[in-house]
Amino acid sequence: MSGVVWSVSAALFLLGLAGVALRRQLLAMFLGLELMVLTAALALGCTASLSGRGEGFVAALLVLAVAAAEAVVGLVLILRVRSSGRPAETQSLRELKG
Repeated sequence: MSGVVWSVSAALFLLGLAGVALRRQLLAMFLGLELMVLTAALALGCTASLSGRGEGFVAALLVLAVAAAEAVVGLVLILRVRSSGRPAETQSLRELKG
């Protein structure tokens, strides 16, 4: 059972990594990053369930809470870039100006 969980986690993590590395739109890169973080939380939770300890579940919940806060901040930044009239691509955002 643990081999299946680890292989699914690795496949999802690599999918998220490919999304970050290959895409140039900010939203696609952000979604890939979120997929990587949530996959790490999945692996952490499954490892905790196999070991029978509760600290892993607490750590997985903490990772999920931080990921939710990161999602809010990231989406607000992407929306601010879009509302400024600039395209939300990495090539057009070399430096941020106030």
